[in-house]
Amino acid sequence: MTIRNEIPEEKLFKVYTFNSVRKSMSTVLKNADGSYRMFSKGASEILLKKCCKIMTANGEAKVFKPRDRDDVVKKVIEPMASEGLRTICLAYRDFPLADGEPDWDNETDILTGLTCLCVVGIEDPVRPEVPDAIKRCQRAGITVRMVTGDNINTARAIASKCGILQPGEDFLCIDGKEFNRRIRNELGEIEQERIDKIWPKLRVLARSSPTDKHTLVKGIMDSTVLEPRQVVAVTGDGTNDGPALKKADVGFAMGIAGTDVAKEASDIILTDDNFSSIVKAVMWGRNVYDSISKFLQFQLTVNVVAVIVAFTGACITQDSPLKAVQMLWVNLIMDTFASLALATEPPTESLLLRKPYGRNKPLISRTMMKNILGHAVYQLTIIFTLLFAGEQMFDIDSGRYAPLHAPPSEHYTIVFNTFVMMQLFNEINARKIHGERNVFDGIFKNMIFCSIVFGTFIIQIVIVQFGGKPFSCVGLTIDQWLWCVFLGFGCLLWGQVVTTVPTSRLKFLKSAGHGTQQEEIPEEELEEMEDLDEIDHAEMEMRRGQVLWCRGLGRIQTQIRVVNAFRDTMSPYEGLETPESRNSIHNFMNTPEFRIEDSQPQIPLIDDTEGEDDAPTKRNAAQTLPPHSTLATLPSSPNQNNNAVDRVIPLHKDSPKISGYPESAVLPACPGSPLNSLETSL
Repeated sequence: MTIRNEIPEEKLFKVYTFNSVRKSMSTVLKNADGSYRMFSKGASEILLKKCCKIMTANGEAKVFKPRDRDDVVKKVIEPMASEGLRTICLAYRDFPLADGEPDWDNETDILTGLTCLCVVGIEDPVRPEVPDAIKRCQRAGITVRMVTGDNINTARAIASKCGILQPGEDFLCIDGKEFNRRIRNELGEIEQERIDKIWPKLRVLARSSPTDKHTLVKGIMDSTVLEPRQVVAVTGDGTNDGPALKKADVGFAMGIAGTDVAKEASDIILTDDNFSSIVKAVMWGRNVYDSISKFLQFQLTVNVVAVIVAFTGACITQDSPLKAVQMLWVNLIMDTFASLALATEPPTESLLLRKPYGRNKPLISRTMMKNILGHAVYQLTIIFTLLFAGEQMFDIDSGRYAPLHAPPSEHYTIVFNTFVMMQLFNEINARKIHGERNVFDGIFKNMIFCSIVFGTFIIQIVIVQFGGKPFSCVGLTIDQWLWCVFLGFGCLLWGQVVTTVPTSRLKFLKSAGHGTQQEEIPEEELEEMEDLDEIDHAEMEMRRGQVLWCRGLGRIQTQIRVVNAFRDTMSPYEGLETPESRNSIHNFMNTPEFRIEDSQPQIPLIDDTEGEDDAPTKRNAAQTLPPHSTLATLPSSPNQNNNAVDRVIPLHKDSPKISGYPESAVLPACPGSPLNSLETSL
């Protein structure tokens, strides 16, 4: 602080700031006699290469030979780095007045001929909670890699302390120079195949630049070595980390030490700059995903049973066993109460005992589908048994033969009450979606769930015993109530039976809720892709987007034909409609314009410059279409890019007729129209 007070920043002659290329910073001071002195500090092994002298213990500068530099590296730098210390070299250089004014812009000449003063080892201790957080990530199936600008020995020591590197494991720990040598070919170009040979075993990347970090992130995301594509998360705090944070699936920026650029490029900001917060984010993310799946598992079971019972009962008995008000109460249980009960489960450590979901993981897994169908079979069996044989079981009058406006019957009240009881107990089953047997595990930690189940049971008692005609219910006896509760409790017992059945044996079960899959593309397009020897993943995504875009164009053409056919029926106004509005994609759904004097044609909206610029961005195609004027000049070549559907409905009257399409499906020719240019490009 004393030196800083004596020499404030405004007295500094020139400053060479630190960056990832220099890996050092230098400050130039002007002496009283007009000469200059430059002080430098930076990465020890890099700055030592620029030193030609070294200060001895006596304060004398002696020649610093390459052999001496190797001795300093082996005896000073490597022992410090192996203990996790970050080594920094301090050096200086004098610029005598007799040598004239130096060329300060020529860094190559300025940052050479230094005199080494010392090598300092700085300890940046690992936070106590970091090793445990990394261990929890690894247990959760998350691979932690360290990308740093430190010395490779320092990085290896810190990684060992954190638990990223374990003794006896065959993992890579390389620097940025070796990394680029392995991933680039003879021409210096990055090859994905070379990256795929490195990243699965890479754990530490030292002396790396921001470009190396971005290259590694992109290489892992684009890799197809493993069947499920990797989901990459990146942490960073500097401005240079912006590209990697933006490229990653999830970017974590530091809220305290992070720059504004890093925060802007990230998706999540860690307000405490703590790595353990990432583990909490993973837990909450998995918990939200599982909560949605739990709710869907419960809701779909109720929907399947309620729809089949209402439809079948109405067809056979001419009256639905579940009345309208009763269905409203069931819907309230199914939607509002169930969402509160199942979506408020707190995250637990058990969420970190399994691997993460894949990029295209279905929302409804095969295990969930087994539970939905299995419980639906049990509930339908019980309901139909009570519906058609309940009067004999309980020795009561049948409700199937009651007149239309007859008072409520005990028969249908038992059916309704049993249905609700089964939903209450099945709500407990829905808490587990991965085939766990103990459905009561942690149930009392969620007081909202317990309160909703208990409250729903109390309200159901009030509705049955005192609901009367509004709810189409009559009071039940204790024995009848016990039977209803017992049949509902049977859902828990049946759930154990369903869990016992292996999901792998049920080949007919299909998962649901996929993301963008290959099934969305026609089979002929997939065959063409498979015939290619080598295909890039980005190119495949581009082709999928183009196919989907062409499908949208086909739908627009169909809508245009329908509207044109509708307008042709409006013969009294046929001569008053402007021809331009007939050929405009944006105006084909508008009301026809009626004018007395059609002096000047109106330009369609799609011909506007703003509309052309916005149109490509609203589609998810990987390829941006050129402007309207460019499209019109392209040569006609059907499916020349091999990335669109093979059949496009012709837009002109003089086009050859296609079998299966009527003549009315052919639009009038308009060489300057957008559809004409689009067809020409396709």
